[in-house]
This record gives sequence, structure tokens and C-alpha cells, in this order.
Amino acid sequence: MSPHPHQVDIARTIDAVWRMESARVIATLTRIVRDVGLAEELAQDALVAALEKWPVDGVPDNPGAWLTTTARNRAIDRLRHLRLREEKHVQVAWELEQLQEDVSAREEQLLDDTVGDDVLRLMFIACHPVLPQESRVALTLRLLGGLETGEIARAFLANETAIAQRIVRAKRTLAEAKVPFEIPRREELPERLSAVLGVVYLVFNEGYAASSGDDWMRPALCEEALRLGRVLAGLMPDEPEVHGLVALMEIQASRLHARSGPDGEPVLLMEQDRSRWDRLLIGRGLDALEQVRRLGGESGFYALQAAIAACHARAVVPEDTDWARIVGLYDALARLTGSPVVELNRAVAVSMAQGPAAALPLVDALLDEPKLASYHLLPSVRGDLLFRLGRLEEARAEFERAATMTGNARERGLLLARAGRCPI
Repeated sequence: MSPHPHQVDIARTIDAVWRMESARVIATLTRIVRDVGLAEELAQDALVAALEKWPVDGVPDNPGAWLTTTARNRAIDRLRHLRLREEKHVQVAWELEQLQEDVSAREEQLLDDTVGDDVLRLMFIACHPVLPQESRVALTLRLLGGLETGEIARAFLANETAIAQRIVRAKRTLAEAKVPFEIPRREELPERLSAVLGVVYLVFNEGYAASSGDDWMRPALCEEALRLGRVLAGLMPDEPEVHGLVALMEIQASRLHARSGPDGEPVLLMEQDRSRWDRLLIGRGLDALEQVRRLGGESGFYALQAAIAACHARAVVPEDTDWARIVGLYDALARLTGSPVVELNRAVAVSMAQGPAAALPLVDALLDEPKLASYHLLPSVRGDLLFRLGRLEEARAEFERAATMTGNARERGLLLARAGRCPI
């Protein structure tokens, strides 16, 4: 029997609330229980409670606060059971009971007031040096990005099982090391900064172009990544790469309203109505990029990408885009990273600056690259080049192959539509 439409709507609402609020709930719980793994487990328990109660009682006015309060109460119950094992749990349970008693009208405001600091603290915990770099990023994406293990694996172009094991080991390591719930001292920040920036970057990317699901974008993730980036810029004003990442996100976020049509269908960059781009966000991004220049960080990973985004932002119409400069920026980015994804993006820029015939050999050189074996944008880009060269049958095959590789329903529809415009 098919589920009732009301139940489907509630389930979708809960899923959306969880994706938006899970990071805040887990961060608040980590402050209370001092254990990231336990905090995530308690948050999941609250999610199960929501799945049981909300279809019956309705969605609460403040679903995030409901999840946090429910999970907090479960934490209190859990610690009560443990209090006879270790004396310290008695004190923790007492403190939690004091929190439970504070159910006045100020509770919601108190939750909101602690959210920002708690999320930032959780980010720095997950990016602790006790963890390998790749584990820091994977764990933080899981906790703060609201990403499923499969989505994280796609972001890493890695095996899902390996990512799952990496996350489990990371949580165990943090628990055993008893990492404190606090923002590190200023002198400790730089060693964690790379992983933190990497997390914010990947969270934003997942919001900008969702790797799976029915929606082309997840704007709430973009907003959260931007918020965290701005907080970091205030915390570390002399770090050019922080400003570089903020610049990149501000400029990219300026396009969000133009990236989809009336029915949610994807609208690609060169087809977007640029009058819908948010000029305020563009201005903020260009200001952040100027701050990068003043700090001498123009050759950084995020700064170079922000400079590429700025080239598009400054072009009033697509024909004004300085593709030659973009190719040069990608040259620098490729030298810095050695990334095949960067090389693929560079090939796209070459196709716009010099034509598809110049770019096709660059893309073909990436066909045997192991890291791109399951990367749907490789056949997508190749299909576009073949289409522009009039090799329609080959283009159709590439678009169809790309459609089978993406986990996003909207993108799959776009690729199949492009395949349909290539008559056999």
C-alpha cells in the first residue's frame, strides 16, 4: 500500500528540517555530553522521535529547538543511567538537570544564542590534529554538512565503504583523546585551518550543486557555509585564504536565484539571466578578493577560484567574459593542485577561448584518469564539445552516459534533454 500523501509531506519536511538543523543539534549536544559520537547518536534518536510524533502531532513551530530539547532530554536519561559507574557523571547529570529545568520563555533565545559558537567549536573539534587530514574533512562534512556517507564519497571521488570506516574511526579517536569542546587558542588555529576551509568549501559545493536527490541546489547549505566563512574571516582577519574562500562563496551565491527556472529545472551559467544575479553579494565577494590582494594571497587555492568567479561576475553579458584570463587562472590552479577536476574545468575554459577543437584533446587525455572514473561531468563536458563540433551521435552517447552516473534527478533530466537534442 502506498503511503498517504500527508505522510509523504511530513517525511519530506522532517528530511528538510534535519538537513538544516542537524549540525546545530549535534553541536549543542557535543557541548553537553563532550562526545561527538554520542552527540550524533542522540541527535539520531531525536530524529526517530520526530518521525514517530510529527505525523501525529504536527510539525512544531520551532522544529530545530524541538529536536535539540528532545535530544538533550535523552542525554540526561543516558547520563542518569551511567552516574553510578563513574562519579563524574553525577555532576554532569546534575548540570543537565539544571538545564532541563530552564524551560522558560527564554529557552528558544538561549538556543539561538549558542548556535553559532557551538557549530564553530564542533568544526574545530572535528578538524583536530589528532585526526588525519582526510578524516577531519569527512567527519566534519558528516556532522556539519548534513551530508550522507554516499554524498561525502562522491565529493571525495572515493569508495563509500572506505569513507564510512574513516568516519567511524575518527569519532572513536576523538572520544579516546578526550578532545575538549572549545575553539583552539589563536596559535593553534593555523594548523587546523586547511581542513576547516576544506569542509566549508565542500559544504558550499554540495549546496550549490547537490550530488543527489530531487533538487538541483540546497540553498540552506550555501547559507550555512557562507555564515561559517564570514565567522572565520572575523576570527582570522589576516589569513588570505579565508577571505579567498569567502570571496568565492559570495560570488557563487550571487547566482543562486538564476540557476534554476520556474519549475526548478537547471539553468547553466551561459544561459542565466544575469539581471537576477545578486549585486550585493557580488560586491561583497569583490571586496573580499581585494582583501586577499592586500594580504598578498592571490596565488592561493581559494583565491584563484574566486578570481575565476569574479571574471564571470564582471561580465554583464556572457560575450564579455574574459576567457583568456580564466584559462590563465586555471593554469595557475592546475600547477598548484595537480587536480584532474581542475584540468577538466580548464579544458572548458579553453573551449570558450579557443574553440571546442582545441579543448577536446585535453578532455580525451583525462579519460583514463582513475579519479574521474565515476565523475559524471567528464562525459558531460565531452558531450558538449562533441555537440559543438557537430558530432551528434557521439555527443548523445556521452550525455546518456553522464545521465547514468549522476545521483541528482534534476541534473539527470538536463543531461537526457541534451541527449534528446542530438538526433541519431
